[in-house]
Amino acid sequence: MGTGSGGENASEQNSNPSIVVAKQNNALQIFALDDAAARLGLAIGLPLANARAICPRLRVFDADTAADAGVLNDVADWCDRFTPLVALDPPYGLFLDITGCAHLFGGEAGLMQMVCGALTRQGFAVSAAIAGTSICARTVTRHVSGRIVPDGGEAEAVKSLPVFALGADDTITRGLRRAGLKTIGDVASRARHEITARFGDDFTTLLAHALGQGDAPISPRKPLPDYIVEKRFPEPVATEAVISATLSRLAAMLVAAMDRQGKGARRLEAHFFRTDGAVRAIAVDTGQPVTRAEMIDRLFRERLDALHDPLDPGFGFDLIRLSASRVEIVVQQQRDLDANVHDNDELADLIDRIAARIGGQRVVVYLPQDTHVPECAVMAAPAQHHLAAAQQADWPARVTSEPPLRPLRLFARPEAIKVIAEVPDGPPAWFQWRRATHTVRRVEGPERVAMEWWRSQKAMLTRDYFRVEDEAGLRFWLYRDGLYDRGIAQPAGEIIQPNWFVHGLFA
Repeated sequence: MGTGSGGENASEQNSNPSIVVAKQNNALQIFALDDAAARLGLAIGLPLANARAICPRLRVFDADTAADAGVLNDVADWCDRFTPLVALDPPYGLFLDITGCAHLFGGEAGLMQMVCGALTRQGFAVSAAIAGTSICARTVTRHVSGRIVPDGGEAEAVKSLPVFALGADDTITRGLRRAGLKTIGDVASRARHEITARFGDDFTTLLAHALGQGDAPISPRKPLPDYIVEKRFPEPVATEAVISATLSRLAAMLVAAMDRQGKGARRLEAHFFRTDGAVRAIAVDTGQPVTRAEMIDRLFRERLDALHDPLDPGFGFDLIRLSASRVEIVVQQQRDLDANVHDNDELADLIDRIAARIGGQRVVVYLPQDTHVPECAVMAAPAQHHLAAAQQADWPARVTSEPPLRPLRLFARPEAIKVIAEVPDGPPAWFQWRRATHTVRRVEGPERVAMEWWRSQKAMLTRDYFRVEDEAGLRFWLYRDGLYDRGIAQPAGEIIQPNWFVHGLFA
């Protein structure tokens, strides 16, 4: 069962009729209008010049499609409290799949009255209907409001409606009217092949769905979580103690539901629905499947404490929902005899807590890559998802008594240096970097690295890396971009000098 709803802002600050105009076909046409303008005979699509001729005292506003889409998304977020399956029907409609949800709100009539009443109080003009197919619900919504179509009664419900209620292209609607087909029932009385030959397969399919003969699936804005638990309050709650206690109880309920099927949560989301329609969502990720309620409670406490914008309850929350949007099967391990398992669990818990506070992308591990190019030899990956791979990574062996041949940390991008004096086929004797001049005292190298030409479309120069130390004891990792050869000159007589860069610093 689905519901279709549409609405536009209906606040009237004075008695003058108001319209919203947008440029279409190189002319300003009415995009939306209020009830006062509709009573004057104005309609969507009417040119602005004609509208002003009918009513000179019109209040005209420019259309803002981006703002309209934002408002529609906000309304869709608010509708998540009734069903997790909410789909957009642009430019101003929504589909709500209420299958199995209506009994929670006093039945279908009670649910529709609750939705329409709340949106009306927020300043929207709302038209809603419930039907067995989404297209039928939308078709009924465009002509009447508040109707509930019984299962199997779709054809009877739409046959008396005008053809424009189908929402087909204007050329098709005009063609139907010229053919004398003014209602949906008139169109349905014709043979299917006749309608298809004249107006195409898409319109025939639209008509069949409106009549209840099949249905077009809706595309929910968000994927359905694997597990959902929620708490509705008869009176809005605003205190931090009540909110924290509610999250703790919901965490226990969620863990119990997952434990019955041997699952653990990898991604958790908490949604807080305010009475004024605002919705706040907070998500946390975990490195391992979480099966303990106290761990979920701790992660959300860390996340709430780290918010730059505190969780503002406004006039209070009337619904708090906790969901597990990604779960995994929990693999049982021997934990009594293997001490490493306990160490791994503690490390994973620590990473989860730090990630909940500062963000998962800021807690990383390094993985070796099959390449000899220095900046590509190591990849930084989120620790929550790659901890096991980092522990099993096969790093190149080196002599522990010798210092590292490369810096442990490289610059994000190599920084150019100005060479003041240069040793032929060797490193610079003096160079300037970050406005400071350095005199080279000790040198190791070169380490020649040829670029991987087969992975790039453009030519890449060979590099010669040197480990140098200046008079102050600072150690740099420099490289020359290009081979040193003073014997080769360009046709104009210019000798190309290779560029020098500093790629990292040694501790």
